[in-house]
Amino acid sequence: MRNGYLIPNLTYKSSEQMEQLGKYGFLRRDYLKNYKNSLYQVMLLQDTIGERLFEVEKVAREREDVIPKQLEEKEPLPDKEADQMAWVRVANQHRTIAEEIILKELIYV
Repeated sequence: MRNGYLIPNLTYKSSEQMEQLGKYGFLRRDYLKNYKNSLYQVMLLQDTIGERLFEVEKVAREREDVIPKQLEEKEPLPDKEADQMAWVRVANQHRTIAEEIILKELIYV
């Protein structure tokens, strides 16, 4: 009770799913909290937040595996034996591009 008002203490009922969240699920949660608070509150009240965040995490992890492979088809990795630094550079570029795509398409929408 604050200033005569009863304020509910909202918590996650689906704690099992919240424990399985990774980087992308937490990024999505933070984005919803900070920029789409009304949607976040509705999902929290309906107890769908854990399920939705877990689904975002799952899809993001799948895309994290698929996108670099698609990028390798367009720009193959250099021979690792011949030039290891070039191989690392291109592999890191592919991983970074994949992460940016995931953030833009799944997290910050």
